[in-house]
Amino acid sequence: MRARDFITLSLRSLVAHRLRSFLTLLGIAVGIAAVILLTSIGEGVHRFVLSEFTQFGSNGIEIAPGRTVASGGPGGLQTTVRLLTLDDARALERVPDVLAVTPVVWGNSEVNANGRLRRTSVYGTGPDMDRVFAMKVRTGRFLPAEEMEHARPFAVLGPKVREELFGAGPALGQRLRIGGMQFRIVGVMEPKGQFLGIDLDDTVYIPAAQALALYNREGLMRINLAYREGADVTRVTAAVKSVLTARHGREDFTVITQDDMLRTLSKILNVLTAAVGALGGISLLVGGVGIVTIMTIAVAERTNEIGLLKALGAPARTILGLFLGEAVALAALGGAFGLALGMGVAQLLHLFLPALPVETPVSFVLLAEGLSVAIGLAAGVLPARRAAQLDPVEALRAE
Repeated sequence: MRARDFITLSLRSLVAHRLRSFLTLLGIAVGIAAVILLTSIGEGVHRFVLSEFTQFGSNGIEIAPGRTVASGGPGGLQTTVRLLTLDDARALERVPDVLAVTPVVWGNSEVNANGRLRRTSVYGTGPDMDRVFAMKVRTGRFLPAEEMEHARPFAVLGPKVREELFGAGPALGQRLRIGGMQFRIVGVMEPKGQFLGIDLDDTVYIPAAQALALYNREGLMRINLAYREGADVTRVTAAVKSVLTARHGREDFTVITQDDMLRTLSKILNVLTAAVGALGGISLLVGGVGIVTIMTIAVAERTNEIGLLKALGAPARTILGLFLGEAVALAALGGAFGLALGMGVAQLLHLFLPALPVETPVSFVLLAEGLSVAIGLAAGVLPARRAAQLDPVEALRAE
């Protein structure tokens, strides 16, 4: 049979029963649209969260006090905590390939300046924090490089705090009170936006030693460092552990590289994306059942036609191909319609909800269309085989 005749016969039944064909492909279209919509939202969230982390650079290491160790027996988790100190942070500055180190202490306090009072986040840091976290100063300067324990009471404001406290007036050189301590403002940061719900612009930065005194803490909450681009992170991590272990007498701290955080986060987000895609895939199964039903009805309706084709010498593989072609055509058209519908709805959601990240990679589009064709093939096999196995004499006798 010529290819043109084959295609004509395959499509003739679909065109002859337009409403039935449309309703069948609609089932596939709804499934594909659901998969595309959900996975687009999942992928958008995935990329948004990763971009949130990488905005601080990709060469960071965080050291937290205490180490969680798995052990056998009931309970299974034992936690030992030892304080991290300013001396620990200073010692890490001498590790090869380390560019900048900052101690970190944070809290939430009322700040008073220019006759205005508001509550905001307060971060105790070192003079290299802007380098560690790839932040920029808009006006003035960041905290000066001084001996950490004897750092002068200077403060740097986030742009939102500066706007709330001083409005259009000057902020540099003004005094700021936090608790019972006074600071002089030496800089204002560039806007950084939000990080996982935390407003980085609504923040005051002060020296770590003053923050320890302000919050009555003996040790640091974190030590963060940035290492040279291209350096072997495994070697840097090992050197950091070696220095702190020598100082503490044992490894009573936790070292987390940014690569570790991104890898773990990426795995979690990939699972979530796959899970929401699988939920949409349930609709595809329903669409597949619809194709099986319609193709089974088509075989029953066209028994005479099948018998005539066989009587004229059409082999079983031609009959099989005709019905499989119809099933695949239905699924492919439904898939294309579903792609347009899913991507359109996703973009409309992003238009009306700009904060909702939406991303539809080309790989998702190709995979979804391939999946719809595969479902058409799988759903059309049984009806097509039944048609191919009909006895021509019995088929011609059928009413």
